[in-house]
Amino acid sequence: MAMPSQSKDLYSEAHLLVAAIRLHEHAHARPATLEDACRMLGFSTEHAGIICRRLVELGVLESVQGSFGARLFIRDHLKIEDIPRGEIGRRLEDEVKKFQDLQRSFTQKIESLQAEQTGKKKNLFAEMEKKLKEEIEKKSKTPI
Repeated sequence: MAMPSQSKDLYSEAHLLVAAIRLHEHAHARPATLEDACRMLGFSTEHAGIICRRLVELGVLESVQGSFGARLFIRDHLKIEDIPRGEIGRRLEDEVKKFQDLQRSFTQKIESLQAEQTGKKKNLFAEMEKKLKEEIEKKSKTPI
């Protein structure tokens, strides 16, 4: 019975995700994966992944990679209470901004490396041309 995902704050969605993990463990006698919780809550994997990463950062959840994929474990559900209420979508916007800034910095690094390489090539060709001219002048000055 998946419910449509409404735009809720991180605090509410954290409670939902932790509850889904508990329910899955109870119903299936094994730790939940992110996909299991997503199916139960009707969340997209991307959306739940952002919430999950934030909860891992806060110490609420622990993600353990095993041979059958990553499993989610509840470490300290009381830390959810430290999350400010009413923080709607801010975290996602922050993540998108960080990603865009990272992409811009990569693009700038690539452009600066390309400009540096172009400058090196020009200097190399200028140096080769200078040496070639010097060799030609030496040969033209030496009698045959």
